[in-house]
Amino acid sequence: MQITLPHNWSARPYQAAAWKYLAAGGKRLVLKWHRRSGKDDMLLHHTAVSAHRKVGNYWYMLPEYSQARKSMWDAVNPHSGKKRMDEAFPHELRKATKGQEMMIEFHCGSSFQLVGSDNFNSLVGSPPVGLVFSEYALSNPSSWGYLMPILEENGGWAAFNSTPRGNNHFKNLCQFAAKEPGWFFDERTADDTGVFTQEQLQTILRQMQATHGDSFGKSLWLQEYYVSFDAAIPGSFWGDCLDLLQQRGRIGNECVCDPQHPVNTAWDLGFTDDTAIWFYQIIAGEIRVFDYHESTGKSIPFYGELLRQKAKDGRFRYNTHWLPHDARARTLAAGGKSMQQQMMAENVGRVVIAKRLDHQEGVQAGRATFPHCWFNREACDRGLEALRNYHREWDDEKQTFSMNPEHDWSSHAASAFRTLALSWRIPKVPRPNEPIVDSSAKVGHDMGAITFGAMKDQHFKHMRSLRDG
Repeated sequence: MQITLPHNWSARPYQAAAWKYLAAGGKRLVLKWHRRSGKDDMLLHHTAVSAHRKVGNYWYMLPEYSQARKSMWDAVNPHSGKKRMDEAFPHELRKATKGQEMMIEFHCGSSFQLVGSDNFNSLVGSPPVGLVFSEYALSNPSSWGYLMPILEENGGWAAFNSTPRGNNHFKNLCQFAAKEPGWFFDERTADDTGVFTQEQLQTILRQMQATHGDSFGKSLWLQEYYVSFDAAIPGSFWGDCLDLLQQRGRIGNECVCDPQHPVNTAWDLGFTDDTAIWFYQIIAGEIRVFDYHESTGKSIPFYGELLRQKAKDGRFRYNTHWLPHDARARTLAAGGKSMQQQMMAENVGRVVIAKRLDHQEGVQAGRATFPHCWFNREACDRGLEALRNYHREWDDEKQTFSMNPEHDWSSHAASAFRTLALSWRIPKVPRPNEPIVDSSAKVGHDMGAITFGAMKDQHFKHMRSLRDG
């Protein structure tokens, strides 16, 4: 049986230029198209064509691996009643379909697989020669940094599609693609495509305003259907705090390390997940955050060397390294030693376990901490982007945001910042013979040396004494 590709599909008028670019062998495409404009349909069909022109592996990347099955692998086209995978990749072309891995092997020798930007570096086998980032604004931007050299080396192509999610890495990519030779950038609002009538758009607007309120509802409507970068990130915990810092000029490259003052770090530890570290100083009661680091799959000796090298390059000394509460747990892989004990062995300064509070208390501590902060824009760019994108889960059943965080690429930087917020204090100068390692945070009587968590404990103790009296 003869199959023609693309199979039973043709580009809509507004898709024609992008399709022509890809069909002619274009390597880098960015689509800033509104919701329901057919971004994924077009790129799925292009992937099918490409897989039969050049044998290789082709990846279709969603923000999270868990989304891939529901939104792509099992998804049904409501217009045709067929699965999206079956429309783009007819069964006649397939040698094998591996549902558990969400992979299709073709008779021609190529393969297609759905993957997540949250697990890209755990995939084994041959790297891709064709790659689609779906909803790139929600994806881990490190994934492209990791995969870009591979495609540069093998001559592969990459396509990015998304609606905006605030001023993040997708906006930066759009600005780059719009002026970079060889890249194709295309922007389409609902007025450009005719997918929705004006009556439908107004109905959608009213529904979104009824759900989210007039101002925020319209902001989301402009984001989804008029591809506006100005809309706030839905459910963001700290976006407004960062906006205020930006307005006050507290995010800029003037915030640098002062070697005359000791440096503290605040951590979120992971191995399969990312480890995130904020580097900061307390100067005149203000928190000067001058650097940020994030990496995956590294051991404690790697971070010990990282800390020593940064101190050497910056000619500074460390005061305290604040670790999250789970750093106290012992692991078999480390010979029964905890993360804290392993850090202690690196001799890089005081290693302290931060106060343990629940998530909401940590979020509120963060909000209370931001007004005291200055950030280095360039060195902390990745971390700042994560803080801005850290957001609540959306509850489809209740049609509202829950108080639980969405666990995605932004979670690690946010958890490390919560560690900072629960721990920062004006440091005392240690006495010459004072040990540099503590097993828990100490609370002094001086308010300048008290942690946020200790303040909370003292408050509740005071309130209990009032009730008892």
